[in-house]
Order: sequence, then structure tokens, then C-alpha cells
Amino acid sequence: MNETSTLLLGLALAIIMLGMGLSLTLDDFKRVAKNPTAVILGLVLQLVVLPIVAFGIGYYLALPSFIAVGLIILAACPGGPTSNLITHLAKGDTALSVSLTAVSSFATIVTIPFVINMGSTFFISQDQEILLDVPETIKKIMIVSIIPIILGMAIRRFSTTFAHKMAKPTRIASAVILIVMILGIVIKERDNVIEYFSQAGSAALLLNVITMGIGFLAAKLFRLKTPQATSIAIETGIQNGTMAITIAIGIMGRVDLSIAAGVYSLIMFFTSGALIFFFSKKNEKESSRIPLTNN
Repeated sequence: MNETSTLLLGLALAIIMLGMGLSLTLDDFKRVAKNPTAVILGLVLQLVVLPIVAFGIGYYLALPSFIAVGLIILAACPGGPTSNLITHLAKGDTALSVSLTAVSSFATIVTIPFVINMGSTFFISQDQEILLDVPETIKKIMIVSIIPIILGMAIRRFSTTFAHKMAKPTRIASAVILIVMILGIVIKERDNVIEYFSQAGSAALLLNVITMGIGFLAAKLFRLKTPQATSIAIETGIQNGTMAITIAIGIMGRVDLSIAAGVYSLIMFFTSGALIFFFSKKNEKESSRIPLTNN
């Protein structure tokens, strides 16, 4: 990785996070106080349960160290704009999804380096482990993630019309950037791509399906309605693959650590499609019968 590539990766993520900021308002954060049960449950699942599941998968499948750490990097990241779109298409509680994405994006700037360092220590031998500089990593994530979100929110606050006009272009840009990143990984690792994808495929699928299942069941256990449970399942199971790839390549300087995130980003579109198909009609019927209430 050279400095130009690192800069481009950071810029790409910043554009995506700016787009997410354009969709957020202060009300998305205020909503947390109005619906604490759902939001707190979603955050615990994202910040605590998700990394634990990733550690368990890496250990149980005896994954190669770079795949296991790549999975941990992915699990440490928050949800992204994709999770909000999928929730909307599945007719889940979009407001809850947006709130969870907003709050987790801020919370994970602190948790990301600690989770990744634990993963590196656990899965990589002591003479090879890669430990992140916590303050420096937090600073870099703030530059490419939090500052663009705040900027996007400010633009929306003072120019709502422009923010709405930019919503579709930024969603398209997000998808294009992710595809380009995945293609770059495939080209870089072309000699080993089939082997790597076979190693990471089962782990990525398990992480996606297990965490969505846990999210939905936990929400139901707390007596949340199906649209809210759908949102929590998606927020728990759909992570920001672009951020994971940027951290692996741009901050840690290892293309191989981004393979798990690249494979995951492809798999999640198929599982999300199944989720949308299964829940959209069910959530529409429930929403028409009973108005959503705060829990």
C-alpha cells in the first residue's frame, strides 16, 4: 500500500459517510431517549455480541489468522447506509435503524481499535501480531467517518433540498465504491482468490446469518414488534464492509485482512434479499394492524 492508495481509500469512505450524514438529523439521536429499550438492545448486540460471535466462528472453524482477524475487523465496524436501505425495503422500523446506525457510528470509533487488537492478539502469533495505536486509530476513523457525518448533517440542516437531491447519487456512489474495492482485492490477490474466498465464505455467511438471527430473537424476547425486530436483526447482521476494508488496507496496510469483509459484502446482498422477501409483507400487515409504539 502506498500513500496515494491509502488516501483514496480514506476519501472513498469519507464520501460514503458524508452521504449517510445527509440522511441524518438531530432527531435521530433524540429518538434514543424516546425508545431506549430497542436502541440499547441494538447497541449491546452490535458492540458486544457481534464481536463475540466473530471470535467464536474464527476459533470454531480454525480459520487462517488473516481471515479470522479480518472477520473481527468486520464485526468491530458499525452498520452503514446499506443497513438503513435494507430495513426500508423490508418495511422494518427505518427510524430505529437510522438511530442505531447514527449512535453506533459514534460509539465504534472508541471500540474498534480495542476489538481489533484483541483479535490480533488472540489469532496471530506474538511475533507477527499487528496492534493498532489506539489514539492514532481513533483520530483516523474520526477524520474519515465522524467528521463527514457531522458535515453531512450540517448540510442537511441548512440545505434540506440539496441533501434530498444528493441522497440517490450518494447511495449509488456507495455501491460503486464498494464494488471497486472488492474488485481491487480480487485483482491484488488473484493467485489465491479462490482459496481465500472458499476459506472466508462459510465464516462470512455464518457471521451474517447467526447475528441476524440473534438480533431478531433478542428483540422478540424483549417483546418488540416485528418491524423493530427486523431493524435490530439487520443492524446486527449487516456491517459497514467499506469501513472494514478501509481499516484493513488503509490503516493496517494488509490486503489479506480485507478478504473477509469483501466476501461478506457480496454474501450479505443475497441474505438481505431473502430477508426483504420474507419480512416485507409480514411487516406491512403488522404495521397496518397496529401502529408502532415506543417500548
